[in-house]
Amino acid sequence: MTSATRRLDAGFLSLPLTELADAALAACRRLGVDYGALRVVQTKRQVITLRNTDVESSATTTESGLSVRVVHGGVWGFAAGVAITPAEAARLAERAVAVARVSAPTITTRVELAEEPVYADRTWASPYVLDPFDDVEESHKLAVLTDYAERLLAADGVDFVRVGLEAVRENVFYADTFGTTTTQTRVRILPTLSATSVDRARGSFESMRSVCPAAAAGWEYVESAASGLTEEIERIPIWLAEKVKAPSVEPGRYDLVIDGSNLFLTIHESIGHATELDRALGYEAAYAGTSFATVDQLGTLHYGSPVMHVTADRDTDWGLASVGWDDEGVAGQHWDLIREGRLVGYQTDRATAATLGLGRSSGAAYADSAGHVPIQRMCNVSLQPDPVRDTSVEDLVSRVERGIYIFGDNSWSIDQQRYNFQFTGQRFVSIENGRLTTPLRDVAYQATTTDFWRSMEAVGGPSTFYRAGIFNCGKGQPGQVSPASHGSPAALFRGVTILNTVHEAGGS
Repeated sequence: MTSATRRLDAGFLSLPLTELADAALAACRRLGVDYGALRVVQTKRQVITLRNTDVESSATTTESGLSVRVVHGGVWGFAAGVAITPAEAARLAERAVAVARVSAPTITTRVELAEEPVYADRTWASPYVLDPFDDVEESHKLAVLTDYAERLLAADGVDFVRVGLEAVRENVFYADTFGTTTTQTRVRILPTLSATSVDRARGSFESMRSVCPAAAAGWEYVESAASGLTEEIERIPIWLAEKVKAPSVEPGRYDLVIDGSNLFLTIHESIGHATELDRALGYEAAYAGTSFATVDQLGTLHYGSPVMHVTADRDTDWGLASVGWDDEGVAGQHWDLIREGRLVGYQTDRATAATLGLGRSSGAAYADSAGHVPIQRMCNVSLQPDPVRDTSVEDLVSRVERGIYIFGDNSWSIDQQRYNFQFTGQRFVSIENGRLTTPLRDVAYQATTTDFWRSMEAVGGPSTFYRAGIFNCGKGQPGQVSPASHGSPAALFRGVTILNTVHEAGGS
């Protein structure tokens, strides 16, 4: 694949960004704010879906706007609009201050912001080769996706396929009264494949979906070996045929070898969300839940086994949550969440970091549009591989007498405290006496977060590390979505409860 470059979107740079900042921040200073920030956001998104080889939908949207957020008298204020003019920027600053003044009587705790260095006139872009909007014709995208659909549909045993693509180009200009000014462009892309086999005599079906991860990349990723799509087109029909004939799992307790292509989602739900500090403080209780990993347990909670090392970051090149600076002007960085199985850190924004006196914000503030208030969102959260030995999946399997190998993510369920959960997968293979044997189906693993991660005996090495991504992590009221990546090696777990999903649903 051609070496990626970092370049800002020229169309976004043509907007009067400096004039907007001057107008908004001058109004903020005149009104005596403690903190004021202008954000100009332009997001272009394309979604294409094919049903078999027919285009089911193709839509491209562009959303632009600006907003001003202030702290005035220790109270938050916010206002947003769509007119990209200096006059509108000044008006929004005045309105944000008015909102803060109206809200002041209801506030019991003053907003304090953790300190951050000033970054003047800085720029950043994610690495990509081909802008999926400006550099690739629509006809070429459809031709490539149709080819993938045709090749998958031509395989024996495949009755129905879906092929999809989602691409996003996100531009953000930020300027605040402290002196930070940043301009950023992020490009991300997600191709998807799925195949279905239908048993018309029995009135049943089975499906198998690709595990091609979302990527912080351009169109080049879709046609490259890095996506793994060509390989998946060949193996999905084979695995689907195995799944159709596979016996249903016998419930019980099993040792598990879980591939990173499945484990990343468990990381997202049971670690990523649980270590968002606003959840631990109870701020999300009205909607998406809180966290069992409460602040009184920082440094003491036995989250998992001693081989568990989990990091968070906003600065890896491949991370969907990676930025130069967050939506509060905090530079991208990386840090530990769990070290040797102990909870040692949280994901924070400037207000939550200051609340607990944790020092600098970890840079987790993000809003998915100019019309939404930046809130604390998930960063790239990853389970680190074995730092000493490149332990393979085969090495992990060899340590299991009776167990199951799990590959690929599927459905999941977790409670509002991120504690009791259940996850399924795409592919399951029985392990007997240290060897992979026969495929299985209808498998779900169930545990509490701490029991599960404490049962982790070993992690795979760097060669097993899988870089996954999620485009649409939901949070907040009004609801927002954000992208995040998760890296995970394969890992070995002992004595995990396995459920039969058909039995649990009342089937036989």
